[in-house]
Amino acid sequence: MNYSHDLSIIIPLFNEDESLPELSAWIERVVIKNNYRYEVIFIDDGSKDKSWNVIEELCQRNSNIKGIKFRRNYGKSAALQVGFQAALGRVIITMDADMQDSPDEIPGLYDLIVKDGFDLISGWKQKRHDPISKTIPSRFFNWATRKMSGIHNLHDFNCGLKSYRSEVVKSIEVYGEMHRYIPVIAKWAGFSKIAEKVVEHRARKYGVTKFGFERFINGFLDLLSIMFVSRFGKRPMHLFGTLGSMLFMLGFILAIWLGISKLYLSFHNTPARLLADRPSFYIALTSMILGTQMFLAGFVSEIVSRNSMERNNYLIEKRENLSE
Repeated sequence: MNYSHDLSIIIPLFNEDESLPELSAWIERVVIKNNYRYEVIFIDDGSKDKSWNVIEELCQRNSNIKGIKFRRNYGKSAALQVGFQAALGRVIITMDADMQDSPDEIPGLYDLIVKDGFDLISGWKQKRHDPISKTIPSRFFNWATRKMSGIHNLHDFNCGLKSYRSEVVKSIEVYGEMHRYIPVIAKWAGFSKIAEKVVEHRARKYGVTKFGFERFINGFLDLLSIMFVSRFGKRPMHLFGTLGSMLFMLGFILAIWLGISKLYLSFHNTPARLLADRPSFYIALTSMILGTQMFLAGFVSEIVSRNSMERNNYLIEKRENLSE
């Protein structure tokens, strides 16, 4: 496949007008030194400062710089998705605009894709310049992601500095807060050559952080969504049907046991409590109701999945002419 650029650098941003000129100049020095055919795509995610004015000035000075502006703030995932769609490079590199990611890492990330044949390289900020309120929750979620996704060789899923083979970003969709789990999405899409590279994490020079504590809650919920969709997206009945059947059978067996014990006691003229007075009766009834509801939920989900226009969308890496 022919590419118009060796490298596309995608930079989502929100209120980062102070850092953009310095970041742009630094990137330009690195790519010129390495003779890359390149493009830099700034995605202005609804900034309220002068970020877009700065981007327009940069575009006028350098034809390799492009800008995309959102009408309002949609989030980093939306910015990355639009950048992925617009990118024309053989290798895609994403980085933050706050100067905490070093452009000097670009050649190393590029070579790991082109020369070593990896699909995705994720940066690892081994030494971080962040407060403990960010580092401890981040370590917990990275641990949870490794356990749930099976990608055990990554330490920092949320690092904004990553490099991708072009086919990877063109084959995935990022939304919500899913940018934290792009390696998981890529693995689900069939790109298994995933590794990491230790990168420099610089102290913030301009502005303030745009992320609060709620990102950890949203990130955990998005991780659950990814794991569910990846495993049961095309076969929801396997999950809901199995759980529903187990719950129904548990309640049914308990109800049968209650009924037999009641008949046994009555047959021997032994005083027995009414079934409606026994807590186990309501446990059995609730289990059967919940089991039925979950089974029906799986059945309905299966019908929706079968009728989806994307039900047979499969990623094909190679195709040969099989005609004689």
